[in-house]
Amino acid sequence: MTDLADAVARAVLTEAGVEDAASDSAADVASGLDADAHLAVITASAHAEQLAAGMLHRAVIAARGAGVSWARIGERLGMSRQAAQQRFGGQGDVVDSDTERWLGPVTAFDEMAELALAGREGWHTVEAGMLAHRMLRTDTRWEHRRTLWRGPSAREVESGWQIGCRAFPWIYLVRDIGIPVADSAD
Repeated sequence: MTDLADAVARAVLTEAGVEDAASDSAADVASGLDADAHLAVITASAHAEQLAAGMLHRAVIAARGAGVSWARIGERLGMSRQAAQQRFGGQGDVVDSDTERWLGPVTAFDEMAELALAGREGWHTVEAGMLAHRMLRTDTRWEHRRTLWRGPSAREVESGWQIGCRAFPWIYLVRDIGIPVADSAD
């Protein structure tokens, strides 16, 4: 955990613009900061906290999608099953219209097949929630690809792939294949 803490501290200092490359520790850098630099570190730390909270939420969603019980998740987080489910369960705003909807429930095991079916009907993912994807609809067909946390490669970008959404530990890539939905044969 020391390596993780050090990496986070260095990232915060870099974002705050106060990182001293010659320093051996974050404490050495902090000792020479003026008030504005301290405030920049506070801002960067708050941003890191928001990002970490989002990553934790997405990790829990991914674990649930892989079949991990609320009891095991709660145990890892030092809380009860009920507390974990209350904190991380739920889907947020439910939308269902001709151009926007939630696809689900889906798990890590069946979501790609469901996204492929939805893509043939013109739907593409723009957000992943608890066992569901928020989808937008266009008049053309879409392809979906799930990767571990990274952006599209240069080859994927050249082939038209773009980030549809991030849902730690996954990134969902989408590609409009330009075939009108009405022309689909299947």
